[in-house]
Amino acid sequence: MMNITVEKILERPDAKLLMDKVNYFLSAEYQKRMAFREWLDEDKKAECHPAEFINGEVIMHSPVKRKHWKASTLLSRILGVHASLNDLGEVAIEKALIALTRNDYEPDICFWLNEKTKGFSNDQMIFPAPDFVVEILSRSTAKNDRTIKHQDYAAHGIREYWIIDPNRQLIDQFILIGNDTEYMPAKTHLISQDIKSFVIEGFEIPVVAVFDKQINKTTLLELMKPKQG
Repeated sequence: MMNITVEKILERPDAKLLMDKVNYFLSAEYQKRMAFREWLDEDKKAECHPAEFINGEVIMHSPVKRKHWKASTLLSRILGVHASLNDLGEVAIEKALIALTRNDYEPDICFWLNEKTKGFSNDQMIFPAPDFVVEILSRSTAKNDRTIKHQDYAAHGIREYWIIDPNRQLIDQFILIGNDTEYMPAKTHLISQDIKSFVIEGFEIPVVAVFDKQINKTTLLELMKPKQG
């Protein structure tokens, strides 16, 4: 898709003029982005709701409903335990700012494999593209989660992306294969099914564990059982 767009531009005799205009606007946008980051220092970040910089605009998010943070808490709990027990990498919940080439996002859940976390410092506030990202749909974020973020995450090599729908209680799983820059069509997992991560080794859970506290607890206990043999 990206190559086709570039080829179309290069077919135009005014391609250089078009690119000059694009570069002018991107330069101005970059200054806005730097101002956004200065504003989003640790003190302000602690005081405000999640904020993102998307295609030149600062997007402030409203407080989420209980069903949203409940799904985030339950999934991050299982994922954190699994990653810790198997020494796989690090999990971040909300407010972790990831910087892609144009935009800054605060996904609901991020996971980086150990290879990437080696360079992280305790005072770091801006992070590179994760290996795995989860967004939980709400009315205000659903459009971006399914369009701009979906495209941007894939273009920057985030190899696995889950979109959780707390209303319908299902998970759409998107993965990148090889050097692809577009996700494969969603594999939708219903509440009666299991979901297995493509990126996180050994991470397979019942979808219902993301929505039901008791099933979540049972799943955690299973994860923590000593492995046989």
